[in-house]
Amino acid sequence: MYLNLPDKLYYKIGELATAFDVNASLLRFWEKEFNFLNPKKDKTGKRIYTKKDVELLQQIYFLVKEKGHTLEGVKLKMKENKQNVLNEDGFISKNQTIIAKLEKIKNELNQIKNSLHL
Repeated sequence: MYLNLPDKLYYKIGELATAFDVNASLLRFWEKEFNFLNPKKDKTGKRIYTKKDVELLQQIYFLVKEKGHTLEGVKLKMKENKQNVLNEDGFISKNQTIIAKLEKIKNELNQIKNSLHL
């Protein structure tokens, strides 16, 4: 799943819920279920997610929502894979991560190109 998120240090739970098209409560539930998903909290106690947290959420989303794995199955799969990156088996390879970043850059360049032709 490719997310169209702005490039910044921290993301709010609402931004991620919208990007994943899920309720914020599901993200909070996954946080309780997966002890490795541990977003920081700001001064007011609101969750702020790092890019690493977003990558973990992408993996969980892919395995649960797209591949249909159980939460226990996802826990086992992610525990087995120490790099925590998905491939054909449900983990993103480093090449796929690079490709996703390049696709994002390509989309941004196409937007700039299209705006110049107005």
